[in-house]
Amino acid sequence: MDMGTPMPMPVGSGLMLVDPSQFDLTNDTQAADFLGQMLDDSILQFDAQNYSRYFWYGIVGFIGVAAVYNLAWKGGLILRIRAAAANRPTPGALGRLGASIRSLCCVATYPQFTPSRAQSWFQLPPLGTLILLGGYFGFILALEYSNNDVPGAQYWTSLGVRAGWLAVAQVPLLILLAGKNNLIGLATGLSYERLNILHRWSSRGTLLMAVLHVGYQNAGWNQYGISSLEWSTDTCPPTGMGAFALLLWLNVSTLAPFRNFGYEFFVFQHLLTFFGFIIAIMLHLPSTALETRTYIWIPIGLYLFDRLVRTALIGWNNSRRMSTTVVPIDGEVTKICVSGSRVRKWGPGSFVLLSIPHYGIGQSHPATIASTPESHSGDLVFLLKARKGFTKKLLSSASASDFTLVTSSGDKNAHAKGESHRAFIDGPYGGTQGDFAAFDTVLLVAGSTGITYVLSILLDLATRASKQKLPLRRLELVWAVKRSLQSTWFSEEIEGAFTSLQAAGIEANLRIFVTGNDAFRDSAHSSGLSGDDGINLPEYTQEPRQEAQKSAKISCATVVTGRPAMKAIVPDLALQAQGELGVAVCGPLGLSTAVRNTVAVSMVKRPIYLHVEGFGW
Repeated sequence: MDMGTPMPMPVGSGLMLVDPSQFDLTNDTQAADFLGQMLDDSILQFDAQNYSRYFWYGIVGFIGVAAVYNLAWKGGLILRIRAAAANRPTPGALGRLGASIRSLCCVATYPQFTPSRAQSWFQLPPLGTLILLGGYFGFILALEYSNNDVPGAQYWTSLGVRAGWLAVAQVPLLILLAGKNNLIGLATGLSYERLNILHRWSSRGTLLMAVLHVGYQNAGWNQYGISSLEWSTDTCPPTGMGAFALLLWLNVSTLAPFRNFGYEFFVFQHLLTFFGFIIAIMLHLPSTALETRTYIWIPIGLYLFDRLVRTALIGWNNSRRMSTTVVPIDGEVTKICVSGSRVRKWGPGSFVLLSIPHYGIGQSHPATIASTPESHSGDLVFLLKARKGFTKKLLSSASASDFTLVTSSGDKNAHAKGESHRAFIDGPYGGTQGDFAAFDTVLLVAGSTGITYVLSILLDLATRASKQKLPLRRLELVWAVKRSLQSTWFSEEIEGAFTSLQAAGIEANLRIFVTGNDAFRDSAHSSGLSGDDGINLPEYTQEPRQEAQKSAKISCATVVTGRPAMKAIVPDLALQAQGELGVAVCGPLGLSTAVRNTVAVSMVKRPIYLHVEGFGW
């Protein structure tokens, strides 16, 4: 017999104690009333809403600090360049203090620890990124559990409701970190591809809160034996599980094996799944928590804004027909020159998403611009290493064409010999964060086609040095190639840049390391090395096994057989530098990791700025 529904007792802060001992849960009516009181979030949602706001207070505060630092640091670099141009002393004690503080922070953030035998899909991020991610997850977990110990049956509900709010609150951050034209990148000076790892891990933070939301809610229902009642009378559980399944797939599909399976397919299914997730979330959110839908409408607006800006830029960049020449060169590499583009401004190290429909409709590939707006008559020049898909098809088609193989960048008739096709450009994006013209000494390190990144910096510095006095006093270029013939990819550009630098009174040195010589094939084979991308970390930290010099393909170069020993090169330059040392590296993981770790150790002797550009996307 139903004796009536027990009334909850007040426990403070407007909450009422829901005591399960006051209910006969074998009675359907009382069980339903108990479930209703247990799920009542009329008070809990305001608490959860506050903590979701605290999340954004923390995020906005952190971005603000990063933005102020970015402005102050770049402002300091500009002052150095202006002082040098006016023959004034560079900023003194304050500038050195800032560089020293930055160095102390970077000593702990630059290192990267990646097993030398790791698969290509397993790469630990740099220590600084790990620290940032650890802080992020610690932050959201602290928000979940702070002052969240409600007595009675609503203990599980309180934990689940707050976790749900914190999960939804992170959705706008996912979009802010994903857009190619985003406010976080504008404020912090970081391009979208560098924010992408934070995009993926904030998505995993959303998944973590979703797991806690689902887990705590179901734990409470199971504890009191009312799980079947909840699932049979409420639409929230099935819609919630649908949203959870889509969120889970969004995270699983971003793992490298899935991403690398096919980029275009990955992007298509990723967007499709995200739209499904948004719809499922809107269906799942209860009418008592309509405030949470603000966190869904905001990312929809952000996504549409990004797509609108990007579509407008793509339309403008490709409104004029461009002539694209494709030429195969030594090392299974294709050289591409795009003429007549509306893209007239880009910074050193920038890249575009390049699409040539003749080699694959709907396919685009990230390609670093090796040229500068002042070089190559304003044309966009790229090198693409043949892998699979687009790049493999590109090389195969170009190689099958009836023309002479171009092995030197000095060939003036290269455009006439290559195939010409219509191209589409999305970008430019990225580029160097710091201006390398502001440093006393610059070290540029390239592995194989990584030369495209450092060449653009070299050409930019050479052009500016011919126009005004720079703080730059010395430049070292270290280039590791598999075969000596590959050093001719940009021989004319490099020789011209070095001539300009030396004419401006800047000491410039080029060292080319040939890593795949006949003398090294046996040792490389025994070490399990295969090509430029399979190089172990120790190979870049030990002295070259053979120091025999060879005849240089570039007149200003010293060619050495072996791999560059970064453990010796970086400290030597740091000791000789009279001011801050700037280092840029682009190449295989083993090379960039060796440079990272060596720079971190060398920073105790001299402030060093490091920019690492990796292969891939």
